[in-house]
Amino acid sequence: MPPRASAGGSTGSRSVPGVKHLIAIASGKGGVGKSTTATNLALALTAEGARVGMLDADLYGPSQPRMLGITGSPETRDGKMEPLEGHGIQTMSIGFMMADDTPVIWRGPMVTRALQQLVYETRWDNLDYLIIDLPPGTGDIHLTMAQKIPVSGAVIVTTPQDIALLDARKGIAMFEKVGIPVLGIIENMSTHVCSECGHEEHIFGHGGAVEMARQFGTRLLGELPLDIRIREGADSGKPVLVSEPDSALSSAYRSIAQGFARHLPEPRSPKLPRVPEVVVD
Repeated sequence: MPPRASAGGSTGSRSVPGVKHLIAIASGKGGVGKSTTATNLALALTAEGARVGMLDADLYGPSQPRMLGITGSPETRDGKMEPLEGHGIQTMSIGFMMADDTPVIWRGPMVTRALQQLVYETRWDNLDYLIIDLPPGTGDIHLTMAQKIPVSGAVIVTTPQDIALLDARKGIAMFEKVGIPVLGIIENMSTHVCSECGHEEHIFGHGGAVEMARQFGTRLLGELPLDIRIREGADSGKPVLVSEPDSALSSAYRSIAQGFARHLPEPRSPKLPRVPEVVVD
C-alpha cells in the first residue's frame, strides 16, 4: 500500500504512530521568539486537556531541553527511543544526545535522516498534538518536513519589524507551495510595557502581521508582548504557562492555541478531538 498523505498535504509522508496532529511552528527569521512561543503553545494545549508532545527540529540549535527544564538522555526499548517529559509534555531533541557546547556540523542528508529518526523512531504515546519547533529559514529541515512527514498545518511567528515580516512572507509562501495549510500568524514582541511606569510602546513597529495575514488570506492568531517574564521563564525551564498559569500572558497563549486548533484540517479518519473554546473574562 502506498504511503498515505496527511490532511494537510506532505504527499510522500507516512503517518506517525501515536500522533494525531503535527503542528509546525516556523519563522522566516531567527530571533523572533519562535522556540519560546512554541513551548508556551504546547503548554497551553496541555492546560486545555490535550495530550501534547514537542519535537525539537532545530537540530543546529536545540533549545527545548532548557526551556522545558529537562535533563538526561532518552532510553531505547524495542528499537525506539522513549521521549523525556517536562511539565507534562513528551519531548524529543537532539539536545538530549550531546553536550550543550557541542556543535552539530552535518550536511543536508545527515540532517534529513536525523530528523526522520527523531520523528519516527520515538515512541510517542497517544498524542493529540505534536508541536514541531522548526529552525528559522526554509532549508533542508523544512523540505524534509514537507515531503516526508505528515504535517497538519503550520503557524508562523514574526515580530512587527519590517525585516522579520519580509522573511516571514517567504515562510508562508514555502508552506503554500508544498500544500501545508498555514493556520495563522502570531505577532510576537508586538508591544512593550515598561515594568516601572507602565508606558506602552511599539518598539518594533505595529500592524505588519495584520496586513500580512490579509495579503495571504490567513488569520492573525494573536499579539504577544515583549515581557521579561516570558524570557525569564524560558531561561529557567519554567515557562510562563507553568510559573504564572492564571496570568494575562498565559491567557494570551491559550487563546492563540485554541485559535489554531479550531482551524486544523478535518482528518480523514478517525475523528480527532478539538481543544474546547474557553472564554476569558
